[in-house]
Amino acid sequence: MRYTILAVLSIVFMLSAVPAYAHRGSDVDISIISDNGKEFLAIPFREHRKGRTHVVKKYLEAVKGDNYSIVIRNRTSYRIGVVIAVDGRNIISGKKSYLKSSERMYIVGPHGRTRLEGWRTDLDTVHRFYFTDKGDSYSIRTFNDSSAMGVITVAAFREKKRPEILSDGYTFKESKRRAPAAPSAGEKSSKYEEDTAGTGFGNRRHSSAVKVEFEPERDPFKKLLVKYEWHDTLCEKGILKCVRGEKNRLWDDDEYAPFPPGYWEYKGQ
Repeated sequence: MRYTILAVLSIVFMLSAVPAYAHRGSDVDISIISDNGKEFLAIPFREHRKGRTHVVKKYLEAVKGDNYSIVIRNRTSYRIGVVIAVDGRNIISGKKSYLKSSERMYIVGPHGRTRLEGWRTDLDTVHRFYFTDKGDSYSIRTFNDSSAMGVITVAAFREKKRPEILSDGYTFKESKRRAPAAPSAGEKSSKYEEDTAGTGFGNRRHSSAVKVEFEPERDPFKKLLVKYEWHDTLCEKGILKCVRGEKNRLWDDDEYAPFPPGYWEYKGQ
């Protein structure tokens, strides 16, 4: 039997203010929201099935320096386990994530939703997620890992045995080790491109947790992947249709006079 940890946060009771979700009517939804409750712009990209798993991918427009939270809604009638990775690292343990059922996970109650605000460093503390340059990201500064930079992923697992639910909320597996602490802000890496988005290890926030039991199935029934990029990057990739300003006929003229049509043929050259 595996053990998990149930977070009993007051934030759980504040989730009624969370904005509308993208994939309405589905079993599990994810939204990325700012501290003022605004949902960051998400653009659907692709959906497919891989074995028993339904995979949903979308792009998201990140805003540099903004704190963000991952909001998950469980639309099923049973509790689920969710392994969550940001920039390829499990948000509870800090370890490289492969989205497996053996990893530490949160639990979302039936017809429930929960808001996850940061990297967990102990049973009472998280450090905030915020959008930043790649070199300032937690994944680079702490682990020198860029293998899944700019991706927020949720793998949702059903429970093998579904006992009567005694309490709502979310859980994660028992941990004997803390997630590694990030270096000081002065140790920002200069090896990596600064125009790539990443997630930083931000301010401390209180977040209490207790243990509960949960035994996940081996394979996730759903994976939700969000690739976040800066606005200009989304424009360059053609994910966003970015309209350029209208040219001014006197100001934005070419440097030199063009040749008339057929000039070279006319001159015999």
